[in-house]
Formats: sequence, structure tokens, C-alpha cells
Amino acid sequence: MTARQDAPTKGEGQDLEVWIDQDLCTGDGICVQYAPEVFELDIDGLAYVKSDEDELLQDKGATTPVPLPLLQDVVDSAKECPGDCIHVRRVSDRVEVYGPEAA
Repeated sequence: MTARQDAPTKGEGQDLEVWIDQDLCTGDGICVQYAPEVFELDIDGLAYVKSDEDELLQDKGATTPVPLPLLQDVVDSAKECPGDCIHVRRVSDRVEVYGPEAA
């Protein structure tokens, strides 16, 4: 999917990162459908984030930057995730701006 013009402004202009809590991941793959450049299902059936070099990051709590053109797709992934396991936060202060712990 491609980013839309109505991308959210909550974290715009700031560096954002995303991570997945695999303990809550249901393996539905909705995140991969929205943003395959950022998320991938592994052989264990759980979703993980990918590095800028397209490498699967399997360490617990691993984060990856959210590319601005993909922000809307990543946010939609967090909103639609049945496991509420996708967290998007500002890099500067680590405050979650999208996801289950967002204010």
C-alpha cells in the first residue's frame, strides 16, 4: 500500500520508530499487508520489524525508523492490529504517539 496525502500529523516533523511486542502478536499479518517495507512475518508466525537494509530484526523490543512516506501505513497497521502490539514512538523522548499506549 502507498502513503496517502492525509497522513497523520501527531508525530510529523519528528523522527519516529516502530516496534512490535511479539508476546501480544497474533500473527494475522495485517501489518505486513499495510507496510511490507517495515513489517514481515517470520517462520514462527509472528510479525517483526525490518531494518533499513530489509533485515528482519528479531531481538525483543527491536525498533526501526518509520519512513515519512510510510507513516500512514504504519499508523493504520497499529490501529488495525488485532493484538494491539504495534508501538510507534518519538525517538527523541520515546513517547508513544500511536499504538496501545498512546495518550
